Amino acid sequence: MTFPTSSLDVDTLIDDPETRVIVCCGSGGVGKTTTAAALALRAAERGRQTVVLTIDPARRLAQALGLRELGNHPRKVSVAGFEPKGELWAMMLDMRRTFDDMVRRHAGPERSEQLLANRFYQTISTSFSGTQEYMAMEKLGQLAAAGDWELIIVDTPPSRSALDFLDAPTRLSAALDGRMIRLLTGPAKAGGWGLRKVVSAGFSMFAKAVSTILGGQLLADASAFMQAFDTTFGGFRERARKTAELLRSKGTAFLVVAAPEPDALREASYFVERLSEESMPLAGLVANRTHPVLADLSAIDALAAADALDRGGRSAPLAAAVLRLHADRVALAEREKRLLARFTRAHPGVSVVRVPALPSDVHDLAGLREIGDRLAGS
Repeated sequence: MTFPTSSLDVDTLIDDPETRVIVCCGSGGVGKTTTAAALALRAAERGRQTVVLTIDPARRLAQALGLRELGNHPRKVSVAGFEPKGELWAMMLDMRRTFDDMVRRHAGPERSEQLLANRFYQTISTSFSGTQEYMAMEKLGQLAAAGDWELIIVDTPPSRSALDFLDAPTRLSAALDGRMIRLLTGPAKAGGWGLRKVVSAGFSMFAKAVSTILGGQLLADASAFMQAFDTTFGGFRERARKTAELLRSKGTAFLVVAAPEPDALREASYFVERLSEESMPLAGLVANRTHPVLADLSAIDALAAADALDRGGRSAPLAAAVLRLHADRVALAEREKRLLARFTRAHPGVSVVRVPALPSDVHDLAGLREIGDRLAGS
């Protein structure tokens, strides 16, 4: 039994004025960063004010966009010969700077300097479980709230951590809940017992995070930070809730990117199922770097023709080699077709677009434009 699968119309997705956020997720090494950049470029050239946010620390995105580097704030892509109908901006998440900026924005000059110098803060801002994912949510929320862009495209980290940012507010809230704050900000009678109680209550990540802070200053630093956190960042859960609502809204679309390989498609299945569980709006699957057949000649016929050339003693080694390469290409295409058919049988309602592989890596805007054309089926 076959299951019909609709084709994903990328241009309709990025042209729709109601589409405000596109989140690209998938395992590592499948071209997710390039896909996000290509979508952003295409959207800008088709007239939309677009910003692409990468959480992947790879530098490929900056290089392909003609920028020396990407920072924690959007930079406009403005290079010779690039004159889009809209605008294209790009940035890369810096977790520590995003946390620092949040402190400065909400704590005021004097309080923020105290917090930034706090050793407990310096530890958790880089190592506390869920911090990176929460800061990704924070940055996405900032971009959406600014209202400067019609379309925000998010490139997420590789593997299953790509969806961890959906859990970040809940995890961070659980770790920094009222009971923990009361223990750390309570009167001195709690002393070291309160901290031990926190650790023994299951907050092992807390113990790991503060392990670099030594001596009697430990509780004082932690208590000072938590008091400031409780009063200054009292609304952080509310901001995270609003961003979570944004991700579930009709204006958001998730694209799962995968290569036509068993491991990548297994990860893609995980993402599809997780998005369904979370009621996240899935636009479809990008089957990236596929290898379609370029000629209507079966592998068997190609090999037979190559063998005939060799047996006939004709001096045509190049022709025979091309025929054998074609046979290999047909075998690869058939294997990819079977793998994708298995995915669509498991997820018949998921739209799919197949993106043929380029002969070389993408290093510039022309390469990104070609990827965009292939995403759109051009």
